[in-house]
Amino acid sequence: MLKISNPDLNAATSNMCAILERQKRAHLAHGPLSLDERTEWIGRLIALLVNNSDAIADTISMDFGNRTRELSLLGDVAGSIGSLKYARAHLEEWMQPAIHDGGFPDAKASVEYTPVGVVGVLSPWNFPVNLTFAPLASIIAAGNRAMIKPSELTPRTSLLIARLIGEAFDESEIAVVLGDTEVAVEFSKLRFDHMLYTGSTSVGRQVMRAAADELVPVTLELGGKCPVIVSATAPIADAAARIMTIKTLNAGQICLAPDYAMLPEEHVEPFVTAARLATSAMFPTLLDNPDYTSIINERHELRLRGLLEDAKARGARVVEINPARETFGAHRLGYRMAPALVVDPPADCKLLADEIFGPILPILTYKTVGDAIAYVNGRERPLALYYFGTDAAEERHVLDRTQSGGVTVNDIMAHALCESLPFGGVGASGIGAYHGKSGFINFSHARAIFHQSKAPEAEYALRAPFGEPTRQYLALAISK
Repeated sequence: MLKISNPDLNAATSNMCAILERQKRAHLAHGPLSLDERTEWIGRLIALLVNNSDAIADTISMDFGNRTRELSLLGDVAGSIGSLKYARAHLEEWMQPAIHDGGFPDAKASVEYTPVGVVGVLSPWNFPVNLTFAPLASIIAAGNRAMIKPSELTPRTSLLIARLIGEAFDESEIAVVLGDTEVAVEFSKLRFDHMLYTGSTSVGRQVMRAAADELVPVTLELGGKCPVIVSATAPIADAAARIMTIKTLNAGQICLAPDYAMLPEEHVEPFVTAARLATSAMFPTLLDNPDYTSIINERHELRLRGLLEDAKARGARVVEINPARETFGAHRLGYRMAPALVVDPPADCKLLADEIFGPILPILTYKTVGDAIAYVNGRERPLALYYFGTDAAEERHVLDRTQSGGVTVNDIMAHALCESLPFGGVGASGIGAYHGKSGFINFSHARAIFHQSKAPEAEYALRAPFGEPTRQYLALAISK
């Protein structure tokens, strides 16, 4: 496996500090980027993706062992371009000051959304281009500069991102630094004006601790065990097909993938049958199928197989979906494993402890929707919650009694594909959000600006001595 050669850590840290200082000086010297400049920077990013789409798809596939070019073009290239185009189309509207009531007729109160300065971006490996460039749409729309540390687990893609950004932008505008986890740790300690991390909850906690030392605001896009509640009113075949579509997309290596499904007891077997049929229709073969993504590396494959073995050992029923009955092992297309359903895993099963991030779906049962809600609420708040059903009152009850970063009803992950909606977590699944105007605001400082009234009351209200006019005002103000 290709690895990015790690520079001397002291030299790497010094280099990162120098780039950050250069960007901060450029931000202060230049002042806020104008509408035209932000539009031009976004245009550069779009052109970079359009002109190099084939190279991006090929490079990501090499890093994974195999990932179909259509998935990379859809998820990484087209998805990023969609975010950038949406920001460009709405940028002028977002940049307008928000006018507020100044209290006096001639007072003026407003909020201007000003750039924070330099944003550090720690991006992950599962969608390495999208989860770098989609946040950049919000960061650049807000008028900021950016430093990016892409993942060392997709080294070829990280090198490509560094080269393409380096060709399109000066280091004082957008810069990419490379290295292993030690470099990422030092990156997280830098005194950015804001930092975005996308990845696991455990590492997110470490990033937040490091940022706290410098009082750096953070946006954390973390994972979490995204639940699916399948109602007794749901069309089971449709629900199973939609759930397995995303559970097998990128081999389940998606933060928004369903992590477990909950069904009424009597619907489990129909769901298992429908899930097997839907998955087999998508992937009649797996081993040589170019549409089926490989597991990112051997360590993750062994981890996933260990989860299945633990579930079997604890008495759960494992249903492997392997239509061609292929034998998995070392393969020219990387590390592969068949999708699997795990029926009734016990409470102490490792599958139910941490985010799975692979093509394994635990299936739990419930007697009432209240039981399902209680189970979800007994765990950390997830990045997404999914509900399948046709009962509007029950749907509203689920939405009102649970908390999650986002929700999709009668499908999986669709809310995150809508650019006008905020994308982010809550609690252990994240802090802050991006996409659309929410991202613009997230990476901006809402600066209050007040132009004082010329009325005498405004000038003398706080000036001693306090006389009858002040007492009259207080009598009016302190009243029901």
